[in-house]
Amino acid sequence: MSPASQPVHARRFLPLELVFNPHWWHRTAGISFDEPFYLDIETRQQADIVMRRMLHQRFGELGLGEAEPQPRPIIGSQHVAGGFVIPALLGAKIRFSADAAPQPYPLHLTPQQVEDFAIPDFHSAWPMKQLIAQMDALEAEHNHRSNGRQGQPRLVGDLNTDGLLNAAYHLYGQELFSDMFLQPQRAARLLELIANLIIEVATYVRQRTGSCSISVNRMVAQVDECIFLHANCSVPMISPHIYRQLHLPVEKRMAEALAPFGIHHCGGNLEKYAAAYAELNPAFVDVGWGSDVAACRQLLPNAFFNLRLSPVRMLTCTPQEIAADTERLLLAAGPLEQAGVCCINMDYGTPDDNIFAMSEVVEKYRKYGA
Repeated sequence: MSPASQPVHARRFLPLELVFNPHWWHRTAGISFDEPFYLDIETRQQADIVMRRMLHQRFGELGLGEAEPQPRPIIGSQHVAGGFVIPALLGAKIRFSADAAPQPYPLHLTPQQVEDFAIPDFHSAWPMKQLIAQMDALEAEHNHRSNGRQGQPRLVGDLNTDGLLNAAYHLYGQELFSDMFLQPQRAARLLELIANLIIEVATYVRQRTGSCSISVNRMVAQVDECIFLHANCSVPMISPHIYRQLHLPVEKRMAEALAPFGIHHCGGNLEKYAAAYAELNPAFVDVGWGSDVAACRQLLPNAFFNLRLSPVRMLTCTPQEIAADTERLLLAAGPLEQAGVCCINMDYGTPDDNIFAMSEVVEKYRKYGA
């Protein structure tokens, strides 16, 4: 059975997820997000142990983390997002920092360079060449330790494969947006090339680990680990008309190739794009804070809604305000059998009381659904 055809596992009513940003982890647990965190086996495994233990110590009552985590054959962290692999394969230099996510340097290709651009063979390009070798090494080591026993865990984790517009902007810069009006064929060709690379990498990773987007949003693991979640962070930078004209046709091909397909829309205006997104028949939709949730539900009645609270408000507001935010989202999102709640990229200083206020509201609604 291929990963895309596996059945969705039974999930908890109203799942809850928390994701903290690298600055939080650096200040709280001393983890450094320099290059070895992503590309060195031992560093990655040790950080994974620390993160699972820390989550249990701090939020174990919410079902997070593990009391006594053991090393596991992990290829990509499941606790932070770091969408640098696709930009790196496209040629961007990556700046790693101890307390921040990897940052691609824009290439600012000329129009002629965009016309001539070709996608590399990801198997032989940094960093996938190194990561594939690590996958092979981890599998060999794990098989040796398990002595061929059945039921042992496979490779764990995956790689954030970014999104069409995000990656295109890293390559071309602001000229991408003028091309959408003045040279739409050139812009469309660039999106098509990037789509090909994303499809190839995501398919390969999902074949090796069983998942390809938990590193985009941990909620995927609670809904269906096979879901491909396409990062549409930059889509609010273009109009719904341009999205339909240039982006949507390419994304339809991605949705067919990578089903089950989901959309990560962290912008606060999902309702403006939801009718177009409905043409993709998404299984999962990230609903950015500030979006009109009720209007989105009317347009996307069958998708799982991952309701995103604001990490800025989580940092600065009172527990009472966070509880009200959570309740407002849930009241608008029905049916709640098709919903979950998260807060992503919370920063250092976020009060635990605010997190527990969010979880208390979720738990109250879980009782209604019992």
